[in-house]
Amino acid sequence: MDWLGLKLIPGVGSVTYARLLAAFGSPGAALGAPLGALKAIPRLREGVARAVHRRAWAADPEAELKGLEALGARVVALGSPEYPPLLAGVHAPPPLLFVRGSLGPCAGGGVAVVGSRNMSPYGRRLAGELGRDLARSGVSLVSGLARGVDAAAHEGSLKAGGHTVGVLGCGLDVAYPREHKALIEKMAAQGAVISEFPLATQPAPAHFPVRNRVISGLARAVVVVEAGLKSGSLITARHALEQGREVLAVPGPVGAPLSAGCNQLIKEGARLLSSSRDLLEPGALPPGPGPGTPRPDEPGELNPAEAELLGHLGPEPQHIDVIARASGLDHGALSTLLLNLVLGERVLELPGKHYVLSL
Repeated sequence: MDWLGLKLIPGVGSVTYARLLAAFGSPGAALGAPLGALKAIPRLREGVARAVHRRAWAADPEAELKGLEALGARVVALGSPEYPPLLAGVHAPPPLLFVRGSLGPCAGGGVAVVGSRNMSPYGRRLAGELGRDLARSGVSLVSGLARGVDAAAHEGSLKAGGHTVGVLGCGLDVAYPREHKALIEKMAAQGAVISEFPLATQPAPAHFPVRNRVISGLARAVVVVEAGLKSGSLITARHALEQGREVLAVPGPVGAPLSAGCNQLIKEGARLLSSSRDLLEPGALPPGPGPGTPRPDEPGELNPAEAELLGHLGPEPQHIDVIARASGLDHGALSTLLLNLVLGERVLELPGKHYVLSL
């Protein structure tokens, strides 16, 4: 209950959660800590320290647990045997996952297949074939349950009797998009549907980049089928590279908007994927994780690019386009850096793609 209670306090993100565990040893000890001890934790905002001290949950933990049980779902905490080892090794892993179904077949690391919501017939065929062939090879497929490539890949895996994991950008009790309600139910029965967001959390633009890092975190490799230059799939690919995953991309016609992102990834060094054989032939996939995959000792440490970007931010909100002009960064690289700073709780994301330093 304490693991869930700490998660339900506003302002306690993955990095703050990790700091609280490092300082006090357990969620229960953090929730019972004196206010002075909480305020002494470096970079912990005073308002968050007071919220933890008051146990100011956004939702009642007991009611949350009952709601999860009614849904046939459960809480999987970081450090538990069921928590996926590859995901545990990423920067600031989610402290809790809300899970329907079985994660077991994904424990060794799956393959993520992502791409455009507005896919072409070619993209639909290839995504379905990848799902089918991964299933036949006994490899778990991971994607985001979005329209387009995600859904086609999930469906291809399910039709072939495979295991597939859908990562939501909303609560487990929210079917998004609505037409995927039946697909979600089938995946929960045959594979797994997971989220790091509590029940009743509605989808929001800021949730999907966060979800994307979980998709890549669960995978040994990420395949981008079709993507525009500003596609969220490219954010997933960049997370994958940061996490040490292999990235593959399907090439397409020069000048075709749906192929521009994939062609750019290949230009930057992603492996070209022409068929499932490129992914499934012996030695094509990196090995799965070994026991005790290490995590960074101090979540939230800045790399030079993140530190430089912080210099362009201040106490007043700035739109992402203003930050792009000031920093000289392209939209994709900037979005990834800003997401890392948001996850590290150095920056707050406000509505309308505005960002401000977290004080």
